[in-house]
Amino acid sequence: MEDTHSVKGLAHHFDDMEQQREAGTLGMWAFLITEIMFFGGLFMAYILYRSKYPEAFSSASGHLNWRLGAANTVVLIVSSLTMALAVYYSQTGNKRLLITMLVLTMILGATFLVVKGFEYHTKWVDHLIPGFGFEWHLAGDPQKVQMFYFIYFAMTGIHALHMVVGLGIMAVILRMAMKDRFTQTYHSPVEISGLYWHFVDIVWIFLFPLLYLLGAHEGH
Repeated sequence: MEDTHSVKGLAHHFDDMEQQREAGTLGMWAFLITEIMFFGGLFMAYILYRSKYPEAFSSASGHLNWRLGAANTVVLIVSSLTMALAVYYSQTGNKRLLITMLVLTMILGATFLVVKGFEYHTKWVDHLIPGFGFEWHLAGDPQKVQMFYFIYFAMTGIHALHMVVGLGIMAVILRMAMKDRFTQTYHSPVEISGLYWHFVDIVWIFLFPLLYLLGAHEGH
């Protein structure tokens, strides 16, 4: 009788690859559900304060650089494509293209963080960091505007942290790929990591219009 645990990539506590893949996928989805609840609380706070201070939130949103936000949105959408291709090439056993897509995904993720860092620096120069000498001389109550920026930094900062974690995960997956750890029968780590990456991208797709486009019509 063949020893199923001699199969490359199969952990000793699983009977076969399918059971291992399903367990890993279920675990990631359970984790993502907790993340959805976490971000859901932040979204709810935003909705409540936006309804309470509509003018201040609109004015503060209009001061954000929506073009940079849009550029970052495109970057993450493309990174989701490269991540999906990485999963596909892991399934087909194409090591070269798998590595290429993983590297491109990481470059795009790093690009997102660089753009976000530039945005944060601009807010620091303009004294728009809540609690650090915050100044506001445009339309809207400064205290209410400061609440917008507090939520802005909380939501985008936590999202950026998730992106950093995602880059760390991609680095591990890339190293495994370079060491020929994946085969056409064992590629679940790439799939599971892809779920996390897509989740982070989807969160940003919701953040962009809520934060950046609320006051874009004001033309600041």
